[in-house]
Amino acid sequence: MAYTQSPKKSGLPREVLKWLQSLELSFFPKNVRRDFSNGYIVAEIFSWYFPRDFHMHSYDNGASLAAKQSNWSQIERFFVKQNISLLKEVIDGTIHCKPGAAELLVQEIYTILTNRRIQTIQRVEQDFTDKAYQDQLPMVARATASVAIKSNLSLSEVIAEPNIIANQRKVLAIIHRHIEQRKEERTQDPKRFNVKATLGEQAVRLPPLLAHQSEPNLQMNTSQAAC
Repeated sequence: MAYTQSPKKSGLPREVLKWLQSLELSFFPKNVRRDFSNGYIVAEIFSWYFPRDFHMHSYDNGASLAAKQSNWSQIERFFVKQNISLLKEVIDGTIHCKPGAAELLVQEIYTILTNRRIQTIQRVEQDFTDKAYQDQLPMVARATASVAIKSNLSLSEVIAEPNIIANQRKVLAIIHRHIEQRKEERTQDPKRFNVKATLGEQAVRLPPLLAHQSEPNLQMNTSQAAC
């Protein structure tokens, strides 16, 4: 199967895209983050190398959380069987469409299956947040705290994690990161935020007198007192 159009911004190195095209997949992933999330293409890729272990009729190419969990549970069982090591954080990030997770996953799979090293390493966010994207925006266009939570904590992630405390910790981590980013912005552009120096910052601070500097003054004051 030939693909006449490649994704414009796939986030993948050229050699990985050419490898995907050579596999003659049922459809070409135009949106890497979305198309790899349910695991269907991942299973199809491995079926070319391990046809006896992957039967595509067992996989659902749907977008529901149930379909994703079913597909990935089968894939992860195969990983354990073949002693294939992929970080759980990368898989979970791919399932929940975290920024950079699917790109990193595909590159790891490419390295494992082809035994080749990627010539051009694609930089991705290891914490799978939208920080890199936010940094590119002007300050006035950057996300608020509520938008940051919506962007970095997907609904499927909340549903998949029934522990309320665990989800609260994720929200607090996002808010803390947002506050730190705001502090950095205020430091970079204090005029925009009308940041005024505190009384402590405005106070004139003289360097303390050293011991050898204070002794002559002390001797002079002593001699003057004697006179």
